[in-house]
Amino acid sequence: MFKYSDHPLNRSLGLSFDYNGTLDILIVPGQRGILLLWFEHSLLFSHNAGQLVDTVRVKKGDQTLFSSMSEASVTIHNIAVNENELAVITREDNLYYGNLGVLPSSIIKIADQPIWSEEVALMFMSPGIVEILTPLQDAAFPAFDFQKCHVNIQAILMDPEFHIGRCTIEFLTGEFIHRMYSIDMNSQLELTALLIPQPGASLVPLVMVSNPHSLGFQATFYESGHTLDGNTKYNLHKELKNFQGTQPLALPVDIYLKQQQHWGRTDPNFTSSLKRATISTLTVDIANKEISCVDVKPLSTLISVGCDLDKKIVIQNKISACSKGVLEALTLQDNYSFIIEKQFYDPSFQGQPSSEDLRVPYSYKQLGCPLLVYYDTPWKPVVELWRKDTFQEIVEAEYVLLEVNGQFSYRYSLTAESALCTSQPQNWTTMIKEFGVPFLWNRENYVSCHDPNRNATLRWPDVQYQILGGRTANQIIFSHNNGIYIFYISIVDPNYSYCKLETLFSIYVYGAFPIPLGFAGIIMLLLISSILGSVWVAYMTPKLLRTRRGHRIRRSVVQLCGRCKTARGCFPFSASATARVGTEPPGHHPTPQGGRAEH
Repeated sequence: MFKYSDHPLNRSLGLSFDYNGTLDILIVPGQRGILLLWFEHSLLFSHNAGQLVDTVRVKKGDQTLFSSMSEASVTIHNIAVNENELAVITREDNLYYGNLGVLPSSIIKIADQPIWSEEVALMFMSPGIVEILTPLQDAAFPAFDFQKCHVNIQAILMDPEFHIGRCTIEFLTGEFIHRMYSIDMNSQLELTALLIPQPGASLVPLVMVSNPHSLGFQATFYESGHTLDGNTKYNLHKELKNFQGTQPLALPVDIYLKQQQHWGRTDPNFTSSLKRATISTLTVDIANKEISCVDVKPLSTLISVGCDLDKKIVIQNKISACSKGVLEALTLQDNYSFIIEKQFYDPSFQGQPSSEDLRVPYSYKQLGCPLLVYYDTPWKPVVELWRKDTFQEIVEAEYVLLEVNGQFSYRYSLTAESALCTSQPQNWTTMIKEFGVPFLWNRENYVSCHDPNRNATLRWPDVQYQILGGRTANQIIFSHNNGIYIFYISIVDPNYSYCKLETLFSIYVYGAFPIPLGFAGIIMLLLISSILGSVWVAYMTPKLLRTRRGHRIRRSVVQLCGRCKTARGCFPFSASATARVGTEPPGHHPTPQGGRAEH
């Protein structure tokens, strides 16, 4: 039995099968999961990588002669396969031929001639053409000649002694052959095959995938076209009989493919890991195909359940700084640069002020015109998913942002507690510490703090919650700092896409006026103003006195000073009189000579 290493096959073994020698295992070219296991006395076949292994039967017409090659009492020397056919050569000079059908595989003996030797080799040159090569040694020359024996299988099978019916398949094709397709998460793929049977024949098309644990499908087989009188064809057998000797009936097969985890039809233990990208083969074949259908091979294509390389994310920029006249596109294209003040950025992304300002060159070719954002309004970008040049949807998955120059003059509106985290959330500090460099936070290392199976406690509920999108309404709030921010964005939701969806974009934050000064600031402002005013007065006064107006001011000052000198002699009397006011009756004061003075 086979043992498997990957989930979910590692949970069980394949079914047991018998063999009594050392097996060679041959992978059928162009197919996945189809194995041929053989040694001298046994030939085994598996459609599903060894989960089920069956013997190859030996038949004559519709009659089974032997249920296995071991019962035929022959010794297998070599085998050859292509996408649809199998050839076996034995030491008993027998050549067997069969096809790799969906039903139990079988072979027939088509030649009994002296064709075997120890050095004989067998290969398919083209569908239905087998070449038997025998090296011929030359005693006088070291090189070899080869005896080539070409066997036209289709011509041999037309011999009535084989009792093989004619091939009932007129045409089998599909636009998907020799191509490879991708199915990303939450995506689906639609393919179509076309089958045209021989008139009067009834065929059973069969759709298979080699990795059903990752890839699920739904196939619809229906009749198409109309009869000559315009009636719609509904019944296959009935309508086919009406077309004996006329044009054949085309029978399309529509195939809808989707990741198995998203079909909702399988047990979760059956599906493979959702985080792991896988690959599968889609094969369309006919279940009741005759061995005479030599040149009708299965339709096969590769399906990658993984990243769709045509996908990308774009930040919606309906209101830009250029469209509102804040910045000029021509200026941004002309070697534009901007300065980040040292107190607002940290090149180590730890939120500590730097020692000097940073001049940043702006790449207009990469970033375009910045998105305009008002500082006082909580904000988060609108993320669009595009496939090539076609818009797909607005991304609602979880994502993270990081300012590429280390600016930290913004914060998040939610904390771990207000985001309803049940465990400690990841953040840029922990991720940079873990990986040693920034910009490595992605879907492969993201762990949600809302995961109920995560065995981690919420130790710091007040820490900022740095994941945007998803189930929370988290946003960014900018401080009083106008200027350009360049953000790196990465989709971290592991269930959104297998692609590494990331990009750079810029914003211009505006509207942050200077912060009002406090009391200490006002005192400092008045002190500085008074000093500057004194310096100005000391500088301007001499110049002012030299003018005519200055002379008038000087005369006025001199006259004022003269009056002050005259009045200064009265000051002792006034002071004495004032001192005695309270001891004399109102209205009478003594004179210096002892009399009274009336007021």
